[in-house]
Amino acid sequence: MEWPAYLDEYEKLVIRMNTPRVVIDNAACPTATVVKVDSGRKHGVLLEAVQVLTDLNLSIKKGYISSDGRWFMYVFHVTDQYGCKLTDDNVLSYIEQSLGTWKPTRSQSFEGLTAIELTGSDRPGLLSEVFAVLADLECSVVDARVWTHKGRIACVVFIKDESSGSQIEDATRIDVIECRLSHLLNLGEQNDGRVSIISMPALEGSISHSDRRLHQMMFEDFDFDCADDTEAIAMDTDVPCVSVQDWTERGYSIVTVQCKDRRKLLFDVVCTLTDMDFVLSHGTLNTEGDQAHEEFYIRHMDGSPISSEAEKQHVVRCVQAAIERRGSEGLRLELCTLDRSGLLSDVTRTFRENGLLVTRAEVSTKDDMACNVFYVTDMAGLPADPRSIESIRNRIGESCLIIKEETAPRVLRKVASDSFEEPNNGVAAGLFHLGSFFKKNLFSLGLIKSS
Repeated sequence: MEWPAYLDEYEKLVIRMNTPRVVIDNAACPTATVVKVDSGRKHGVLLEAVQVLTDLNLSIKKGYISSDGRWFMYVFHVTDQYGCKLTDDNVLSYIEQSLGTWKPTRSQSFEGLTAIELTGSDRPGLLSEVFAVLADLECSVVDARVWTHKGRIACVVFIKDESSGSQIEDATRIDVIECRLSHLLNLGEQNDGRVSIISMPALEGSISHSDRRLHQMMFEDFDFDCADDTEAIAMDTDVPCVSVQDWTERGYSIVTVQCKDRRKLLFDVVCTLTDMDFVLSHGTLNTEGDQAHEEFYIRHMDGSPISSEAEKQHVVRCVQAAIERRGSEGLRLELCTLDRSGLLSDVTRTFRENGLLVTRAEVSTKDDMACNVFYVTDMAGLPADPRSIESIRNRIGESCLIIKEETAPRVLRKVASDSFEEPNNGVAAGLFHLGSFFKKNLFSLGLIKSS
């Protein structure tokens, strides 16, 4: 285990002796499942917890985060993708097992695969050309994640040899793959594309989580500083409101986020702040309707707050970019069909030939089935022409390619600004006690005002 520099040997011993304690309660809240975790303080433990929940496509509707230096506690109110409590015993057991260890259980193992990372300037048809090159070189795509933001693209693609079904280890062949992909990425004027290819055993340590790696790649690519000519005509005009304030007397900086709620929003913000080497000591999360409000009390790893206005603006831009990268821009298309050689190349070429631009993609295969998700717009970033969509579906297969609307979680009704509606049997008494405990804790630390 890699320990943060600020921990002494005694603190490390305390962490080893006190594994996280997990409590999952379906009776405390009438509208959500309450997940509570106590653990020794370790940098990134909050991110690991949020990662476990979001990887299950759960929505975190409300939360409290608090630490006292050596101990860390967080409570999340979570629902499934339909806005309901969690009732599947397998899911509950997985959450308890994953959060009860220092390292979350991996949802998928990439052992035996070769990873390709690509970043650079995006352009129409680029993704189609990437998949066409891989198909031509007899590389089978097992899993892939693609994000685009402000004219930049980042991809993490996991491949294997098409004939042998194993990872690609031949150095000469890897050089050929890297050379051809680099040529594609550097055809534009900027000539700033980058390609790296990683094989086992280095893969497991370098790419532990695809979404986190995509955030890191786009951060390293400085997408937060890129100008976007299409921003004015973007389909989603909701700009996340992010601010950073000083709290000098307590030695904290306060990061506040107000934006439209969506799944994995908390992960994107916590992931970015964690990878920027900030310690998130306290925080609150609340959603009302389709709006989310998040507040975090942060410090540098050495315990100091943000010290300059320039750094504040840097944090604001980085958090805004993290929220926007996963913005569901475009129409969601789901492809579920038998996997075959060149499938992705053919599908993305069809998109391109019908004037569609892929803004985000999630590719996965299981056994002989390919389950892929694409977000598409027209070439100008505007809504796709319905006639183009129908033409594509007729060509690929209407039963295979379907238009899928984002599932909107059920809105939690409230009877007051700070309390969820209680059922007649009063089972929410536990929630009231839990919320009161956290509010008392945060108030004693001076983090919230008395009501």
